[in-house]
Amino acid sequence: MDFSLNEEQQLMVEGFTELMETENWENYFRECEENSEYPEKWVKAICELGFDRILLPEELDGFEQGWISLTAVYEALGRAGAPTYVLYQLPGLGTVLREGSKEQQDAIFSYLGTGKQVLNYAMTEPSAGSSWSDMRTTYRRVDGKIILNGHKTFQTSAMKVPYLVVMARDADNMDVYSEFFVDMSKEGITREPLHKLGLRMDSCAEVYFNNVELEEKDFFGTEGNAFRRGVEDFDLERFLVALTNYGQAYCAFEDAARYANLRVQGGEAIARYQLIQLKFAEMKIRLTNMRNMLYEIAWKHENGELGRGDCSMAKYYCANAAFAVVDDALQVLSGVGITGEHRVQRFFRDLRVDRVSGGTDEMMILTAGRAALRDYR
Repeated sequence: MDFSLNEEQQLMVEGFTELMETENWENYFRECEENSEYPEKWVKAICELGFDRILLPEELDGFEQGWISLTAVYEALGRAGAPTYVLYQLPGLGTVLREGSKEQQDAIFSYLGTGKQVLNYAMTEPSAGSSWSDMRTTYRRVDGKIILNGHKTFQTSAMKVPYLVVMARDADNMDVYSEFFVDMSKEGITREPLHKLGLRMDSCAEVYFNNVELEEKDFFGTEGNAFRRGVEDFDLERFLVALTNYGQAYCAFEDAARYANLRVQGGEAIARYQLIQLKFAEMKIRLTNMRNMLYEIAWKHENGELGRGDCSMAKYYCANAAFAVVDDALQVLSGVGITGEHRVQRFFRDLRVDRVSGGTDEMMILTAGRAALRDYR
């Protein structure tokens, strides 16, 4: 299996790498994290290079590339310290093409290239997380309108996005799960921000829907299709989380390696000591495993061989392996990493959140474990 990039992919990666070298983006990222602000200036810059068009078809002026190109770009951005977790919805805009009406597509694709947050999906509730069986957000048809009521929690991006795709159950038949394309400026919607341990450049919120009036045209996809739609898109979401985790670990490893070769104790650079070398050996092994896993999964997706548990396996492994790499990097950096404003602190916080965000470790284990056993029934 050849993981080398073709000329077009290499040029794409070089473009994003050069962008990351044009200015001291880390100072900007630090300000955004401290203020819990979305890094729109940076996202706009990478979208001007076509980041949000990598997977889109040519008729939308897209690059019509696959997961291998996406993996290479995430790797390059992550290696440079970029907060790629804020980008999750941009590669997933193909969902809007598949499920959305012409009106909904026009609303979303009018934002291409702007760097602005535009869309996310609202499923989680206080009583319904990995399992949707106790979801309590409902809709009911009343006098030609659809009335939406409910409460979503831990909702990523919710303070900023102009649109949410909201999952709800038919109040008259709770076995029917549907999704609605909701304009967040509608009357009856309340958003309350939540503070997070990490991933602070993307907002998180409680969202309340109190008799929000919708119309039939606001269904996202067909009525009753929410569960199938969600399951179909989980693989990409989990893959993108794994890519982000790998990129953060790669950056932390390189920061620590440079420091270990410069920091002198006892008359020698600490990189000369065996205990430090052990950490770097283990970090390199984890990075190599993550990279091989991610490029293999990307290749399998492009060749129609993606397994049902592959992306869950990647998210579980990469979140934990990357956390171990960053933890070792912090240990090598020691006082330099723990005090001040070193970016590895940011990675440490972000990675701990990613073991919950996008699906908990426990759910990834269940999904990957069941898939691993399926072939032996």
